[in-house]
Parts: sequence; structure tokens; C-alpha cells
Amino acid sequence: MKRLINTGFKASAILFSAAILISCSNEQDPGLEYAPDMYHSVPLDPYSQIKENKFNPAGMNMREPAKGTVARGKEGYNLYLSEDNAEAAGAELKNPLARTTENLEEGKVLYSRFCAPCHGAEGDGQGLVGQKFKGVPSYTAGRVAELPGGHIFHVITYGRGRMMPHGSQVDPTERWKIVMYVQQLQKGETGTAVSAGSEAANEAGGESVTDNPVTGTPEGTPNKETPKN
Repeated sequence: MKRLINTGFKASAILFSAAILISCSNEQDPGLEYAPDMYHSVPLDPYSQIKENKFNPAGMNMREPAKGTVARGKEGYNLYLSEDNAEAAGAELKNPLARTTENLEEGKVLYSRFCAPCHGAEGDGQGLVGQKFKGVPSYTAGRVAELPGGHIFHVITYGRGRMMPHGSQVDPTERWKIVMYVQQLQKGETGTAVSAGSEAANEAGGESVTDNPVTGTPEGTPNKETPKN
């Protein structure tokens, strides 16, 4: 009886080992794939790389966007800076929005929602958060009072120091409106009124040159009086 049991155990062990060897073998026939076009895209799918793409560099379906193109939802900010930092942005980016009462009023509302808790309603760094966590600078003091609009825009987008990025909370157009109002606070002013003459000049490109929000290049040049003969 014991001999039969031992024989049975040995036979089971042999069969089990054979099954493991067969299951681990790489020589199994995977069978036929039914309707492969349903699983593998015939066109070049940018998010799927099945085989080497013979048309694109490096054989990849995805290609870097052409320089100067702007992704959807990113209008108002030229992503192609010479260096991706606030200093370069300050030198290379200009506010594409006209300085109007409407834009300043909207900028003030957005500033009060997203910026005033730290920077204070008057930009003096004495917001409720700024009072508790010391070190929030005043917009009218020192180097901060001279920061250009592009620098401020970059800091709003990506943050700096203890300030967290706000790019996911305000879109590019809203950021430029905040920049416009912050620059008002840099001068120690909290008003939003712009004279009708100044608004008309801005819209016509008479007194200021505004940049195209997509390319960052000037849309117009200052008007000059025609010399009299």
C-alpha cells in the first residue's frame, strides 16, 4: 500500500514539474489575433508607439511642436523664452492686454481673490497670511517696485520662493489682468479708472505698443504725427 502511495506521489510530482516547464516555455503558440486593426491603429497615433515610425526623426510618432506654436489654453504666454526663468520673462514678455478701466477692474477682483490674502489689499505685504508668515514684500519698496510685467506673470504662473504657483487657478488672460493691477499697486495706486483718451489710444495703438498674445511680437507701432509742409 505504501509503495502505491509513494508511486502516486512521484507520478504527481513529475506531472506537476512537467506542467510548470511547459507553462514557462517561450515556445508556446500564441494563436491568431482576431481583427488586429481593432487593436493597433493604422494611422500614426501620437500616444501609441507600436513600431518604428519611418517618417519622423528618431522613429517616434510624437514630435516636438514647431517653435512659435501655442498649445490650446496657453494663449497669452510665449512659452519660448531664451531661458525659462522670471528674469528672462521680465525682459522678453509684454502684457498683450490694453490698459483699460475694464481690465484693471477685473484685475483688481482677481487680485483680491488670489493675491490679497498674502500681499494685502494695498500690496504692502500685510494680508492676513502675510501678517502671520513674515517676509511678504511690499510692491512699493526696493527691487519689487521695479519688477516688469513679464517677471510678475512668470512668478504668478510658476511661483517663487514660498509663493506657490497659481497657473492652474488663473488662465493666462486673467494673469495678465492681475499683472496690470499689480503694476498699479507698484505705483502706490489702488484705483482702476483710466481716462477715455488713454483707453482710445491703447485700443488704437497710439500711446502704447501691445504684443500679440500668441507670438509675443508687436502688433502695432506708435502713431506719429504727419509732418506739416
